[in-house]
Formats: sequence, C-alpha cells, structure tokens
Amino acid sequence: MNSFFQLLTRRISTNKGKQHGYTKRELPKFKIYLRRQAIDFILLLLGMLSAGLGLEGFLLPNGFIDGGVTGVSLLISEVSGFSLPALIVLINIPFIYLGYKNISKIFAMKALVAIIGLSLCILFIPYPVITSDKLLVSVFGGFFLGAGIGLAVRGGGVIDGTEIMAISISRKMSLTIGDVILIINLFIFSAAALVLSFEQALYSILTYLAAAKTVDFIISGIEEHTGVTIISRHSDEIRKMLTEDLGNGVTIYQGKRGYGSLGHQPADIDIVFTVVTRLEISRLKAEVEKIDRNAFVLMHSINDTKGGMIKKRRLH
Repeated sequence: MNSFFQLLTRRISTNKGKQHGYTKRELPKFKIYLRRQAIDFILLLLGMLSAGLGLEGFLLPNGFIDGGVTGVSLLISEVSGFSLPALIVLINIPFIYLGYKNISKIFAMKALVAIIGLSLCILFIPYPVITSDKLLVSVFGGFFLGAGIGLAVRGGGVIDGTEIMAISISRKMSLTIGDVILIINLFIFSAAALVLSFEQALYSILTYLAAAKTVDFIISGIEEHTGVTIISRHSDEIRKMLTEDLGNGVTIYQGKRGYGSLGHQPADIDIVFTVVTRLEISRLKAEVEKIDRNAFVLMHSINDTKGGMIKKRRLH
C-alpha cells in the first residue's frame, strides 16, 4: 500500500501542470476515499458473516423465519425446498433496482455485493448449529441477523431490500417508513402462521423484534431520517456537494463563530443543514471529510418528514 501511494506521489510531480494525473490537493481526497471504501468493505464482510451465522447457526435448522425479504425467502424455501441463497438474490433484485433509482448507483452496487456475499456465505461456510432451544434460537438468531443488517447499513449497503422498498413507498403515500415495514411484516408473519404453525410464527415475531433492536443498536439508534448540521469554513463547497453530487435539498443558516481551536473568532459563517436517510449517512460523512476534515458535523434523529425537498433528482 505504501508503494502504491509513493507511485501516486511520483505521478503528481511528473504531471505537474498537466491536465491528467492527481494534484496535490486531490491526493488527500483520494486517500480518504480509499480508506472509506476499505472500511465499508470490512463492515459489509462482517455483516455477511454475521447474518450467515444467524441464518445457518440458528434459524434455518429450526424452521424459524425473520421479517422482510429475508423472511419471505426463508418462508418460500421452507415450503418449496427451493435454494435459499438463490431466493435471497432473486427476491432482492427488484429492491436493488429501486435503490439504484432512488438512492445512488454506489449504494446499489454495495447492496448487490452484500446480498450475493450473504448467499455465498450460506452456500460455502459450514456454520455450526448452535442450539435447538426455541427461545435461544429466536433471540440470538435475531441478534446475529440484525447485527449483519446493521453492519451492512454502516458499510453503505443492505442485505435486505425491505427498507429500500419502504423508503420508496413512503415518498408516494402518507405513511412513515416504519409503518410500511410493519405492514409488510404483518403479512409475512400471518403467512407463516398459516403455512408453518402459529407457534413458529410467534417465535419468528420474537426473532424479528430481536433483529430490529439489534439493527438500531448497531447503527447508533439512527432512525429512518437523520438531520445533519454542518459547520465549516468551506460551507459553500459542502453545499454544492450536497445539492449537485448527492442531490439533497439544503438550508443555509447565518451564524457567528464563537471560541474555537484558533481562539476567539467572531466572524460570520454559513451553517448547512440537510436531511438524509440512514442509508446515505456513510457516503455523506465521507464526502464532507474530503472537503474539510475539521468540519463540525451534528446529527440527530428525525422520526418523519413532510413537505420541503429531501431529494431533487436521481444520483449518478
């Protein structure tokens, strides 16, 4: 890796003043980008492994299911005997396309990699069967599956397409994302009660609750939408990045500096505010860091939004 960066540095010096090649200002941004992508890859990998353990080590051997796309895949596999890894990929494909249309191409690519990776983990990794106790299966199966989903979200992707569909539906109807997910899971668990048994459906609901709480814990309690306030000397560059690159609506506040690391600075400053979904937080933080590593970024949970403009166009 060090030799790689040395090569890039030499390229800068040899291409000085030329149109092609990295400039001295671009190289730190490129390093930040590589580091962010490496962290995202590790988080996605850990997410795949954890979700695979939840499925193979707990849920599948005991005939339990979860909510969302994973739950639908488990239910169909249980009834038809069709390959679960293939079902996970096939059923998630339409949701990956929705993610591409409504969120970004990068997100869709990461989601595809994570979902295919989970399928490969189920196929090729010989996970041990941990327990057959129904209560332990429900709680810990949900925990490891939820940890996998949460880690994948932290890595900028997903291993279950339910949230993508919920975001898309909530933008067209007067329902929150949580309402949409709840309605979807009510249908899934009702089908489980009819096809499997009422007892298995109840245990599966417990699995879903354990997974949902674990997801919230892994991503630090972030709800469906997150308000982001950014204070930086490069506020105009950040505003352009949010509106032109990420396609977000923004609000600019006029503020004054107080007492910071450089002492008393009573100068005026623009404060940038935007609202993003939790699936977009990873990319937003990486892009802000490229512009100003010392930017003060404040995030807080928002249960729902109405009016205004969250997204203005599809991202490329």
